[in-house]
Amino acid sequence: MKVLVVGSGGREHAIVWKLSKSPKVDKIYCAPGNGGIGTLAELVPIGAMEFDKLVDFAKKEGIDLTVIGMDDPLVGGIVDRFEAEGLRVFGPRANAAVIEGSKAFSKELMKKYNIPTAAYETFNDYDKALEYVKKGEFPVVLKADGLALGKGVLICNTLEEAEEGLKTLMIDKKFGESGNTVVIEEFLTGQEMSVLSFCDGKTVVPMVSAQDHKRAYDGDKGLNTGGMGTFSPSRVYTPKLAEECMKSIYQPTVDALNKEGRTFKGVIFFGLMLTPKGMRVIEYNARFGDPETQVVLPRLKNDIVEIFEACIDGTLDKINVEWYDNGTACVVLASGGYPESYKKGYEITGLEQAEKAENIIVFHAGTALKEGKFVTNGGRVLGVTGIGKDLDDAIDIAYKGVELVDFKDKHFRKDIGIK
Repeated sequence: MKVLVVGSGGREHAIVWKLSKSPKVDKIYCAPGNGGIGTLAELVPIGAMEFDKLVDFAKKEGIDLTVIGMDDPLVGGIVDRFEAEGLRVFGPRANAAVIEGSKAFSKELMKKYNIPTAAYETFNDYDKALEYVKKGEFPVVLKADGLALGKGVLICNTLEEAEEGLKTLMIDKKFGESGNTVVIEEFLTGQEMSVLSFCDGKTVVPMVSAQDHKRAYDGDKGLNTGGMGTFSPSRVYTPKLAEECMKSIYQPTVDALNKEGRTFKGVIFFGLMLTPKGMRVIEYNARFGDPETQVVLPRLKNDIVEIFEACIDGTLDKINVEWYDNGTACVVLASGGYPESYKKGYEITGLEQAEKAENIIVFHAGTALKEGKFVTNGGRVLGVTGIGKDLDDAIDIAYKGVELVDFKDKHFRKDIGIK
């Protein structure tokens, strides 16, 4: 079969890598892809939001399955568009992807169906939001309602920080229209973890747990990023917690969406926090996480095409999804200056050596191939994933891979997964 993957980051490289292992797949295309993805798939110069062009390409090439990696096209309705043309596509329709597209919607959903989350209020008026934080307790969390590349969440420790944060989101519009509405949440303390889940509209199958590191620098300091590294399994997510989450969070979320007429097929990402009062939902995403996918998919035993097709067909309950009992860790190599300003176009060396090393996979995020050489082409450049017999082994292997690869101004955290 022919498969098209839509997206251009490390997550899409991991999806393409897993698809390339399937005996069902004859040919993979990726639009627009990146330098590294081009070693496994034919790159198609069409942007992820160019729906008409993507549909035309899928029809012309006889694509059997399209997999949507990114949030923007899902929230924008790419699945609806493909389905209207009779094309098979993996991902939620726009009316279900709204759980990521609008934080206000997802918080209202959780409140209505008693799914545990932080207390909150929603505002689309700057003065009223300001009045609310002046009366509240600190720290407090401000969230831009819409998509903001994973960066529209501000933790404010003082009133001054909250005032500045509201100005940044609602007046200065740092994240554009995403900041028109702001969710103001109570600050929760505890361990964060991520559980991605396959869903076919009624059955939900959680994947192995993961934890990521959002801050730019060691010790969780610096600005929030799209993710500087991740590891699987989480050190705190126990079988007992998994059972509790299935009863109080995972299945209730799928059931709630069904009751609202928003049947969800695809991957639901549950961002969770284990607080002193129990597990709470921090956020939902409507797709594979990045960089969580880079540690979760290497642990999947199954042919991923069978799972994707079961999700589309509503037959996920017929599949026994199995996982390797091991550990994985991914260290992101970023351009110096990320997540703010950074330069592109630096040559990357040592890739071949790292890719030949045992139990190391290098996923490309922001790379381009120029004159036969890979160069940096984004903020997050590479994700070096180590696969080990357990988590600590995987972390050691990942950092050995990091030492093999180099480029000018290479920046990475040295504490990914470290206790």
